[in-house]
Amino acid sequence: MNTKKTIFSQIMCYFSKYDFDRLVEKYNGNYKSYRFSCPDKSGFLCMCFAQLTYRSSLRDIEACLNAQPNKLYNMGIRGNVSRTNLARANENRDWRIYAEFAQRLISYARRLYKDDDLIAIDMKNTIYALDSTTIDLCLSLFPWARFRRRKGAIKLHTLLDIRGSIPTFIEITDGSVHDVNILDILITEPGSYYIMDRGYIDFRRLYLMNKCLGYFIVRAKKNFKFRRLYSNPIDKSTGLRCDQTIKLMGYYQKMDYPDKLRRVKYFDEKTGITFVFLTNNFEISALTVAELYKNR
Repeated sequence: MNTKKTIFSQIMCYFSKYDFDRLVEKYNGNYKSYRFSCPDKSGFLCMCFAQLTYRSSLRDIEACLNAQPNKLYNMGIRGNVSRTNLARANENRDWRIYAEFAQRLISYARRLYKDDDLIAIDMKNTIYALDSTTIDLCLSLFPWARFRRRKGAIKLHTLLDIRGSIPTFIEITDGSVHDVNILDILITEPGSYYIMDRGYIDFRRLYLMNKCLGYFIVRAKKNFKFRRLYSNPIDKSTGLRCDQTIKLMGYYQKMDYPDKLRRVKYFDEKTGITFVFLTNNFEISALTVAELYKNR
């Protein structure tokens, strides 16, 4: 008979019980809990199990865990696992417990990957990729997630640390919220790189990021107006087509971003697509700009 810990218990050993208990105490997480002897921890373990094993509903979680009830104690789950208990536990618990605990786990994980080098890029700066995804929802079940007249959706905005692919910032909004609005609540880290697509072009917001000493790399739109000041020499055999220092020409664009910008044009032979990037960093090579976006 196998007397060792289950794989699930071995994974859960990496979670700090001390940090979790402190947060439960901070937000009074065990208030009005009767069914679980350790409700927050048991509820958290049940949801972790559901996530790791791809459970699709409360009924699915209940059936799977109760298939081996004698193993629940060794997994750290105390009390009766049922749909009612899980639903009430998730309804009554303060969400800030899990939000702060996730931030602490992210900080631990980032320290493990801080010395890892990106493929073909020798850089010690923190490099983020910012993007969003739209999750469709049934409007009759989720009336608060109104997206269109007969369609519901939410948008998940994620800031991903490329080293280790660790999310460091997540914001959930209505599906109608434009991507660029997330730049208003994002705190810029000086010296870090933020790689974004065309949906995040707003020169007033990008100029604020520049003033906060953050670097951005964003794909340019086809119709933006600029004036070339001078061009740097390039090696076209690497796929580069131009490396220019430019100034914006549009009336409002010049007001929003009065400083110089760098424009890098790159042709990808594998896809046959030409990319045009804008960045406020003039120190790294033009090829590094393209490689950073490629690693996004």
